[in-house]
Amino acid sequence: MEGMQGTKKAPTEISVACLTLGPALTNAYLVADDAAGTAVAIDPAWDGAELGAEAERRGWRVTDIWLTHAHFDHFGGAAELSDRSPAPLPVALHPEDYRLWKALGGAPWFGFADFDPGPEPTIELAHGMVLRIGRFQVEVRHAPGHTPGHVLFVSRDPPLAFCGDVIFAGGVGRVDLPGGDGPTLLRSIEQQVLSLPDETTLYPGHGGTTTVGRERATNPFLDGFS
Repeated sequence: MEGMQGTKKAPTEISVACLTLGPALTNAYLVADDAAGTAVAIDPAWDGAELGAEAERRGWRVTDIWLTHAHFDHFGGAAELSDRSPAPLPVALHPEDYRLWKALGGAPWFGFADFDPGPEPTIELAHGMVLRIGRFQVEVRHAPGHTPGHVLFVSRDPPLAFCGDVIFAGGVGRVDLPGGDGPTLLRSIEQQVLSLPDETTLYPGHGGTTTVGRERATNPFLDGFS
């Protein structure tokens, strides 16, 4: 009938830019709602000025820094990135990793005595908390084992998860650093990763992207998990 139109579904695209930075070749993610022009930095690993320049090139305004965990190679660029903002950027971290953040994420153990941690975390992450990137909702999932306060950032629509050092393509996070625990890590993967739909894209802290289904079927560390 003239004058009647179908309702258009809102776009379900999150834009993700990945820069691999720093001495541990860590994946730093800029995650944006293009329509709103806003982005968050997930694990600004190193070279915060480069991250800021990339956001500006794409027309994104970074509003927050979200940390999957507090190892130094995942927030070594927070200071420079925040310095590019008119005001210090809010930093989100699970409280069980705050002690590790206060210890500079272990940077001095690896020879980085002059490490600058950037703004102190002011957003206390908790399991089940819902955050936003523009129109998009992102769920926080506590997934300890690599560190006590490790979290995942999970989007249902579109299906994707930023998983830090919990799981990689064909691998899992190391557990030999202080606070690491192997059985706890595997339990986190079973409960917080493998409970997601198989088509969920996983964006890890190191290496390339993968999917829940691919890791369920092929990851040698997950034998016995369905």
